[in-house]
Amino acid sequence: MLEQYEQALDAWIAAKVEQGDDDQLFASGYLQGHFAVVLSELESEETQDKQALADKMQLCLATAKTELEPADLVLVAAAWDELRAQIDGSLSA
Repeated sequence: MLEQYEQALDAWIAAKVEQGDDDQLFASGYLQGHFAVVLSELESEETQDKQALADKMQLCLATAKTELEPADLVLVAAAWDELRAQIDGSLSA
């Protein structure tokens, strides 16, 4: 399961690098770092489903509130929504 999450992330990041604007590149880079931390945490846990991933990412986004300006937080939250949709699509394919 974790490999599928990572593959979805890699494809999403590649699309952002190829087609994204500066805001999208910032948000995807920021999100990529948190996503990597979440995946490493999930490696040691029994539950690795989409809900566990989403729950851990929500905790990261809560932390981001203290690290980012409000406008940047909106960009990162939108990026997470987009990535989560891509993960959902890749898992149901």
